[in-house]
Amino acid sequence: MSLHYVFEILPSLLSGASLTLQLFFWTLIGSLPLGIVVSLGLTSKIKPLKWVLDFYVWLMRGTPLLLQLIFVFYGLPIIGIVFQRYDAAVFAFILNYGAYFAEIFRGGLQSIDNGQYESARVLRLSYWQTIRKIVIPQVVKIVLPSVGNEVINLIKDSSLVYVIGLGDLLRAGNVATSRDVTLVPLVLVGVIYLILVGICTYLLHKVEQRYSYYK
Repeated sequence: MSLHYVFEILPSLLSGASLTLQLFFWTLIGSLPLGIVVSLGLTSKIKPLKWVLDFYVWLMRGTPLLLQLIFVFYGLPIIGIVFQRYDAAVFAFILNYGAYFAEIFRGGLQSIDNGQYESARVLRLSYWQTIRKIVIPQVVKIVLPSVGNEVINLIKDSSLVYVIGLGDLLRAGNVATSRDVTLVPLVLVGVIYLILVGICTYLLHKVEQRYSYYK
């Protein structure tokens, strides 16, 4: 492995990693709040709303993310809905991960004892005050490991955007491998993914420690 060659292809790989991180960031920004809202709907007593959200979660979790990407970018234009490549990727990822986070948060919400809701009513807290001040802090502690797994999966799943022609980290590695007929770019891609996952794992561990006082 020539260091000169490594430094020659590193800028293109880092450029691809930059797009991967942007997709990762915006997906989390959109899918986490979406997951919380959907999870509240899944635990509500409004039957029509619950049916619609159950169908959404079933559809997103029951079909491959790759198919969803293809459908959003190549399929929706048939009915007049057109996304740019990057916007299509962000939209598909948010919908997909929002469904997974919704199921995780739903499980966390259902693990909270009903007595805590009753105590909140005795204290005359509103529904949203109860959710924000009592329920959410406990749910976050409960779901952190599962959310962490999905966050790490998101880093790796971002490589699927190659199917709609985005120049992410894996695509940059594939282009260099095909052009130069060497496995060095793919090895570097693997190293960069491992570094990203390692950083993410470290930060998630710190967040879990932050919530360790909820025993």
